[in-house]
Amino acid sequence: MQSWMRLLMCAAVVLLCGNYLVQAEDLLQIRDLFDGKDLSGWINVNTAKDTWTVRDGTLMCTGQPIGVLRTDRQYENFILQVEWKHLEAGGNSGVFVWSEGMPPEGGQLPKGVEIQILELEWAVQHNQTDAYVHGEIFGTGGLTTQPDNPRGPRSKSAENRCKGKGEWNQYTIVCVDGVIKLSVNGKFVNGISNASVKKGYICLESEGAPIHFRNIRIIELPPGVTPPERAAPVVEDKPTNAMKAEKVRLSSVTQGTPWNASAYIALVLACYQRCHRWTRHLPDEILVGPNDQIGSRKCERVF
Repeated sequence: MQSWMRLLMCAAVVLLCGNYLVQAEDLLQIRDLFDGKDLSGWINVNTAKDTWTVRDGTLMCTGQPIGVLRTDRQYENFILQVEWKHLEAGGNSGVFVWSEGMPPEGGQLPKGVEIQILELEWAVQHNQTDAYVHGEIFGTGGLTTQPDNPRGPRSKSAENRCKGKGEWNQYTIVCVDGVIKLSVNGKFVNGISNASVKKGYICLESEGAPIHFRNIRIIELPPGVTPPERAAPVVEDKPTNAMKAEKVRLSSVTQGTPWNASAYIALVLACYQRCHRWTRHLPDEILVGPNDQIGSRKCERVF
């Protein structure tokens, strides 16, 4: 009996350690936010149906009307890589982080932190200094920050590293606990600290001129201590057709079939991986029936 107990304890330790390692690896994985095929994982907030299209691995934006495309869930601490290319001289766009999911009533852009994307000729066309050209970081909609390189409440880039229209540029945006550091084409040149909001959505901006994006990747980092008042409100999005189709498919496969705990865990993980949601019930034996009934208890995964 003692040998069996020791064996079980060893097995439990191995499983727990393995689970910890898997979680740690998951946190540090590079993941595509844009898969190069379609807009899966993104929500068209307030632009036209044809504002955002995908072709040959590129996310193309017409720039009309003004508005945003955002992620379908929030992010807190992360490293974001975005490649972008303006197509017209003086083009304007931006990346929003820690953003609200919707603009205020009557507005076009949400509250958040914007990392400016301006084509080189914008400053010339608008009789402004080159501080406006690229990589300026600032809060919008009342969100406040402490700029590293102040130009009023905004932070300007310490060095101009942008390329002009028709050429690809790369932003690496590090966001951790209210601090943002921006690398432009391989060199860190700007940043802010003490952002009043430090968890929210990631948005791409449509602002009057065509722009292309590609290779949008993210590394999620461990969460911090973020009180509710420093996180953007969560938006409950309506399910997409793809999500509805997956729900029907899972229901049709599992309806009326008894599952043991390990099989149910696999199903829960599949649901979570697809929709970034979780379920609250994990009985030892389940029966999946119509309308996601699990025995007599309601499955609380949300699509």
